[in-house]
Formats: sequence, structure tokens, C-alpha cells
Amino acid sequence: MMQMMVILAVMVAVGTILYGVKSIRNGKTGHIKAHMMTSLGIFSSIMICFIIVGANDVILAAEVAETVTGGLTLGDGLKFLAAALSTGLATIGTGVAVGSTGSSAIGAVSEDSTILGKTLIFVGMAEGIAIYGMIISILILFV
Repeated sequence: MMQMMVILAVMVAVGTILYGVKSIRNGKTGHIKAHMMTSLGIFSSIMICFIIVGANDVILAAEVAETVTGGLTLGDGLKFLAAALSTGLATIGTGVAVGSTGSSAIGAVSEDSTILGKTLIFVGMAEGIAIYGMIISILILFV
């Protein structure tokens, strides 16, 4: 069952790529965003179906792993996943925030060099988002 799901996932991914390459070669212009969203929607719905179908296998694998390892449970796995997501998403948010505030700060400092300290404060505040994500991860793991 799992091999069939992997093969179908690869087929959908390759089909999506080939559709995009064909569209580019044919010189499709105009509603590229609509075509991309259609392809992404089909891919996402198929992946959600795979997750729903494979959820029972994941639960069974977690029960087998619990008996084999003797210590890790499904809750421990979800705890690690939550810690990774909180750090990862906070880091992505930090990258977006520092990218926009950093470029704005460089532009402002190039016009008036006396405001360098003020602009560094804004960039530092944007970097604080990653620290908050790391603190939440530590709290999830150790509390």
C-alpha cells in the first residue's frame, strides 16, 4: 500500500512538472497564476488523500515503535514535531521580516546616516521573532 502511494505521489509530481514545462514551451501567457493554482490544488488534494489513507499506517507504526523502543510514544513524536515547527516557522517569519526591514533600513541610512541606530533597533526587533520561536521550542521539549 505504501509503495503504491509513493509511486502515485511521484507520478503527480512529475506530471505537474511536465505540465509546467509544456506550458512554457507552448508560450502560454496570461493566466499563469490560475494554471499554477489549479496544479497546486490538484497536487494538494491528492496529498491530503494520501495522508488520510496513510494515517492508520502511521498510528500502527507508532504502536509498533512504542513496543520496540519501550520509551517513545506518539505524544513524544508530536512534541518533537511541534518544537520543530515552532522553530522553523519562526525562522521563516524572521527571514521575511529582516529582509524587508533590512532593505528599508539600508535605503534610509543611505539618505541620512544619522538614523543608523534607530534602523538597527527595527532590524533587531524583527530578529526577535526567531528567539521567541526557540523559547517556545525549549518550553515544549522540556516542560
